Amino acid sequence: MRAVVTGMIATYPLGGVVWDYGQYALGLERLGFDVWYLEDTGWESFDPRTGHYGADYSYGASFVGSELARLSPALGRQWHVRGMTGDTFGVSTEEIRKVVAGADLFLNVSGGTLLRDEYMASPCKIFIDTDPGWNHFVNFPKWDAKPNWHGAHGYRAHDSFFTYAANIGSDSCLLPDHGIDWTVTRPPVILDSWSPSSPGSTWTTVMTWNNFTTPIVRDGREYGAKELEFMHMEELPRLVPIRLGIAVGGSDPPVDRWRAIGWDVSSAQEISRTAAEYRRYVQSSRGEITVAKNLYVATRSGWFSCRSVCYLAAGRPVVTQDTGFSDFISTGSGLLAFSDLDGAARALRTVEDSYTDHVEAARDIARRYFDAERVLTDMLDAAGMN
Repeated sequence: MRAVVTGMIATYPLGGVVWDYGQYALGLERLGFDVWYLEDTGWESFDPRTGHYGADYSYGASFVGSELARLSPALGRQWHVRGMTGDTFGVSTEEIRKVVAGADLFLNVSGGTLLRDEYMASPCKIFIDTDPGWNHFVNFPKWDAKPNWHGAHGYRAHDSFFTYAANIGSDSCLLPDHGIDWTVTRPPVILDSWSPSSPGSTWTTVMTWNNFTTPIVRDGREYGAKELEFMHMEELPRLVPIRLGIAVGGSDPPVDRWRAIGWDVSSAQEISRTAAEYRRYVQSSRGEITVAKNLYVATRSGWFSCRSVCYLAAGRPVVTQDTGFSDFISTGSGLLAFSDLDGAARALRTVEDSYTDHVEAARDIARRYFDAERVLTDMLDAAGMN
């Protein structure tokens, strides 16, 4: 069985992004698939050395090759990246066409790879919506308005559709389904890649500031990213005698104000230069304390973070803002959900009161809900492949 897994590692060449897509590839390898990585987003590539985006994919492609090789020798050989100007890296264009044509599974994670004619041959093309809200309010309407954007087929040309929006279709969820029969899935994690080690003293998270250049407006309501939620949580260090940290990137985060309040602030790019460095950051944390994008919270999407599953797998308790996921995932031990500042403070105190118990519970939640082999087997069953 052959699988092609798509991603955005060359587009955003950072360690955390390697895990976002690499754990899909590794999980399918463990299920017996011959796995190839493909990236063809049509977007500019971010260069963390300069902090700028551009058409040059040479750094991002080199990053893909080296980072995939560290995850898996086979993946280190079996990858192809096409830049926004048509430059290609890795195996040849002709070879990747043959690979895709013979693939039993085409897993378009985040829907990031353009569905060109040469990628249509696979009999099972799966679209995975990892960013509910942004897709439902922005990307899907754009594709419906311009179905041949970039000369590619739109999202509707896939065969099966999965989403991280666990609450989609319910009366409480504000996301439109666009007439798609969505199946709920969760972010996968490779448990033995996150073996627990001795915890550090600081609760941490990784965050992008001002992720949206302009608000998303839908039905007269504005939605934003994490800054709209974090502004209500800034005072948290003053409420608990616990060290709290943020690794932040993005546009002009108010780091001086945060430091004055008591946050330990570091650079998201520095802690995520490679997949290994990102993992060390997670494993050296005491736990994760984080908000979600306003878009996920306000729509009551039920989304859960692919970063948080790594903390859980590392045995790091997670205290996170509820998007509606608590209706579907066990909370209260190892994973605690909050909806306001006081709730976040209470959750942190609860974990610290019996920290060792919450460490074990965090690992158990990762095993029960996010283990890659279980998540991917369920997906393949739902797509009719098993």
